[in-house]
Amino acid sequence: MNLVSKDISDDFPNSDKIYLNNASVSLMPNQSIDAMKDFLISYNSIGPDSKESEPFVTEKLRNVRKTIAKIISCQPDEIVLTQSTTDGINFVSNGLTFDHNSNIIIRGMTHEHHSNFYPWLKLKEKISVKNLHIDKDGFFKFEDLESLIDNNTKLIALSHALYNTGSILPLEKIRKIVNDIPIFVDSAQTVGCLDVDVSKINCNFMSFNGSKWLCGPMGTGLFYCNRKSSDLLEPKDIGGESAIIYDETNLAYKELPDKFQTGFRNYVGIVGLESSTNYLLKFGLKNIREKNQYLSTLLREELSKIPKIILYGPDDPNSRTSIVSFNISGIDSQEVVDRLEKQNIVLALREIMETKIVRASPHFFNTESEIMSVVDAIKKL
Repeated sequence: MNLVSKDISDDFPNSDKIYLNNASVSLMPNQSIDAMKDFLISYNSIGPDSKESEPFVTEKLRNVRKTIAKIISCQPDEIVLTQSTTDGINFVSNGLTFDHNSNIIIRGMTHEHHSNFYPWLKLKEKISVKNLHIDKDGFFKFEDLESLIDNNTKLIALSHALYNTGSILPLEKIRKIVNDIPIFVDSAQTVGCLDVDVSKINCNFMSFNGSKWLCGPMGTGLFYCNRKSSDLLEPKDIGGESAIIYDETNLAYKELPDKFQTGFRNYVGIVGLESSTNYLLKFGLKNIREKNQYLSTLLREELSKIPKIILYGPDDPNSRTSIVSFNISGIDSQEVVDRLEKQNIVLALREIMETKIVRASPHFFNTESEIMSVVDAIKKL
């Protein structure tokens, strides 16, 4: 059977709900939930702080780094385990060294997700934060980017795909424009649903989490730090896991990934994440992308046939993720979300600048019949 048309919904916890909020938090495969339970039983059976537990846990951490490195095409020691996308963003915003002439460039200001906006905005207290003007879908002109760059530009911070319109930014082209200026990428909306290759994007830093498109548990995040870029960052935290002491009073940081790995203890979450990523790899990231494109295109096309529907985001399916954002003229967007949830259809309320919108975000375990059920429900609102 073609994997794109295969119904895998039974591999995930079943309920009477149609869940289309995967851009926020995705469902986990049953196998990942089982893996977490099995780990907890084994971990506690051998003794959580016993001699035997150390190699047991070390292997789990090594395995998840290998799996994530395979997904984004990097080295395992370039993967730092965190709790969220926000952790990685703060590693960079708090770790770079600036002088009073320094500036950074961000995109769209209030069009950005708060996690990839507030940490940079906070830097306005000591440096200049330049803003890229955007169009209705969140894209910007390359010449506008070029015009903002000068000899004092220390970083360019961008989202790979946008949480509100689903627009995918052309990062490979952007790298060619900015030359050697460090780039930070928020890839929370792409890793797990797109082919994300850091060797092609050629970014210095990237942050994403495990609980969106990777279908892992909450409280799991990943920070990619290019090995050659590690020296650009001073760790925002320090502990026994990340540094060593010498000459009795002097400290030295360990090598990657330990340099940024302070006190991490969410072992059960990492086990669940590894199981989920292996599930995704078995299905195939290209197949996931193809299935998500099919489901989101079907949803957009059917919604476009409904009077008073306003669609947002690029029309070209290759320029967006599976996010489908819309409004219904004459009905408050919050009311749309609330009324659908009462019918066991889970969407999300988000915003594009000052405009509140309804966001649907199907993933590869959703089905064509679910999409059509959602369309039918919207018709009746």
